[in-house]
Amino acid sequence: MYEGIVQDLIDELGRLPGIGPKSAQRIAFHLLSADPADVRRLAATLNEIKDKVRFCRLCFNVAQAELCRICSDQRRDPEQICVVEESKDVIAIERTREFRGRYHVLGGAINPIGGIGPDDLHIRELIARLADGTVTELILATDPNTEGEVTASYLARQIAPMGVKVTRLASGLPMGGDLEWADEVTLGRAFEGRRVVA
Repeated sequence: MYEGIVQDLIDELGRLPGIGPKSAQRIAFHLLSADPADVRRLAATLNEIKDKVRFCRLCFNVAQAELCRICSDQRRDPEQICVVEESKDVIAIERTREFRGRYHVLGGAINPIGGIGPDDLHIRELIARLADGTVTELILATDPNTEGEVTASYLARQIAPMGVKVTRLASGLPMGGDLEWADEVTLGRAFEGRRVVA
């Protein structure tokens, strides 16, 4: 335990996701030895992010205006919506340069054990976006884990009566991986998602 404000800083840093006690201590001591101008710039950025960053009113991605840059881009295909759990997933998909549609960020995944149900996510807003008939394909890109699968299944059941084509991202073996190290679920998904080789 350190004195006063130093311990307070370590405690606050330790509350960040993925930062354990040792990492929090390392970051705190880095900040203590850093140039004061750098620390002030970091503090100003943290304050500014809370003042200026909000969530897009349409897709719930992070934005600095009412609409995010993707929703306001008229070149994006309005007929495809890719549903993701978090804004960071949008960035991951955008890096591939494969998807030219729009997004919908749920704000998490259904997790009954964690107390997160469908009403805690942006599902009502998604269904409202589909109501006008513009969207022809909904791509479910939730995480390939239990919560992501439950969320995808729930969404597929809710949207099926609307007549929108619902697809799910393929999952399976990673490039450069070995079959002997693949778990049964991953290998099973690879078999389900197999395709014809031309």
